[in-house]
Amino acid sequence: MVSRARVRAPELVGANGWLNTGGKDLSLADLRGRIVILDFWTFCCINCLHVLDELRELEEKHRDTVVIIGVHSPKFVHEADHAAVVDAVERYGVHHPVLDDPELATWKQYAVRAWPTLVVIDPEGYVVAQHAGEGHAHAIERLVEELEAEHAAKGTLRRGDGPYVAPEPVATDLRFPGKALLLANGNLLVSDSTRHQLVELAPDGESVVRRVGSGERGFGPDAFSEPQGLALLPDGRVVVADTVNHALRTFDPATGAVETVAGTGRQWWQGSPTSGPALEVDLSSPWDVAWWQGRVWIAMAGVHQLWTWDPEAGTVQVAAGTTNEGLVDGPAAEAWFAQPSGLSAAGDRLWIADPETSALRYAEPDGADGYVIRSAVGTGLFDFGHRDGDAAQALLQHPLGVTALPDGSVAVCDTYNHALRRFDPATGQVTTLATDLREPSDAVLVGEDIVVVESARHRLTRLRLPEEAVRVDAVAHRTRRAATDVAPGTLRLDVVFRAPAGQKLDTRYGPSTRLLVSSTPPELLTAGEGPGTDLFRELALNPEVTEGVLHVSAMAASCDDDPANEYPACHVHQQDWGVPVRVTPDGAARLPLVLAGLDA
Repeated sequence: MVSRARVRAPELVGANGWLNTGGKDLSLADLRGRIVILDFWTFCCINCLHVLDELRELEEKHRDTVVIIGVHSPKFVHEADHAAVVDAVERYGVHHPVLDDPELATWKQYAVRAWPTLVVIDPEGYVVAQHAGEGHAHAIERLVEELEAEHAAKGTLRRGDGPYVAPEPVATDLRFPGKALLLANGNLLVSDSTRHQLVELAPDGESVVRRVGSGERGFGPDAFSEPQGLALLPDGRVVVADTVNHALRTFDPATGAVETVAGTGRQWWQGSPTSGPALEVDLSSPWDVAWWQGRVWIAMAGVHQLWTWDPEAGTVQVAAGTTNEGLVDGPAAEAWFAQPSGLSAAGDRLWIADPETSALRYAEPDGADGYVIRSAVGTGLFDFGHRDGDAAQALLQHPLGVTALPDGSVAVCDTYNHALRRFDPATGQVTTLATDLREPSDAVLVGEDIVVVESARHRLTRLRLPEEAVRVDAVAHRTRRAATDVAPGTLRLDVVFRAPAGQKLDTRYGPSTRLLVSSTPPELLTAGEGPGTDLFRELALNPEVTEGVLHVSAMAASCDDDPANEYPACHVHQQDWGVPVRVTPDGAARLPLVLAGLDA
């Protein structure tokens, strides 16, 4: 049996209590004898949503020995609202207990530094592994099987039903709808995301005309998985961003036919093709789509990029973004996005809602075949709020939708502010059009009205576009995470990665690891920024900058260690960290970030 470090697991504490337990508070003592996987997540985070899906099979296969506990640890202020967490648990089909920890108490006890992070606790209550980011399900399943065998032999494994108690279902025509589209016949098509369907509504926005899809999560001709974006093609079909299936589908309103036109059903990973025949290239959580410049543009939230699908050629390709998460403008190939989730075409501009940077951005042609990305509102990953006025100082909070208006301005579904905002490029001003909307995620023009998808109220809301703005008291926030104290001078950065049992680093085609480091402000580092292949780095801190954020992106590829297999199965592990740091004389000289394993 593999020898492992054992650290006693801290207790699970969260100020807002427990969900999916039938009203019971859980403790580690209640879970003794079971293998516990803590999933530190927040519902804004696309990587966290990927991990929820990665864990579904393991959760079902080992349901009598494994208990998954979601520890909800908010980034945005809205995510600390208990009602919003309740909504998110239903919205994303979380079928295990969830601890609502708005003050990050358990996050701090487990020294978590990134969303998502998975921590494995053995049946005796000891931490035996920690994994940050995506792509670890295979390694955790191998560990679970080892722990099952080890503790069954010791008599310390307890089998049986877990503590999950399903909430009572609620009857509504829509359940957390995502996006909407005006059809040629005047009806409205809505992606009913949590019910895995499309719903056609009459012009009143309420009466159901028909449902498309079985309502069960799937990837067949009659099934979707959390569909989101919708766009009308010139031939009358609707292209659908089938988000959790990592695919584009088309729906023909005339015949009702559904067809897959892009994606394989598998999630894209680093090293996979970024262009080619549409049905042979993996995609990653496409969240919205728009017809612009003769192609379908895709907000590829899962990899922080824009892609395109050319229906005539039957091909897809990356159009903008590097896969690095952040806000960097410039030539499309060099730009950084942060989970782009809303698109709207208007003439020579494609407007983009970029929620993790709380930003409104746009693409426009630049030269013969190139495009450039610019930001209209928003400054980066950590500043957000509700502030109107000049765009340079205006603030949004995780906007998911954007709609071009006839006068050249743009309506923004400012999702976590529960508001509809407006940006006017002519004046450079941001105003508020409406408040008291519940998590608006999209809006569509219908005549002189704007119909807003109120996702968390499970309905469409029709508004007359107001001529005057609503007055809102300004509020600004920064992401709430305790800073790590580091010593001035040289800082040793170590990304901890231990290949899972039975695997080794894949070095057949060169280095199997990658590390990218940058900082906010850029002046925080005088040396050590940039890409490299080692998972350690000596960083030089600027003595004149006392605080900032270190941005670290790491990737490691491991393969099954089987000499007899010429083509062993390989797995990619990757994670991005944004680590707030404060430079103090008593700070640490080493910064460990755990990608997989435990820091020795």
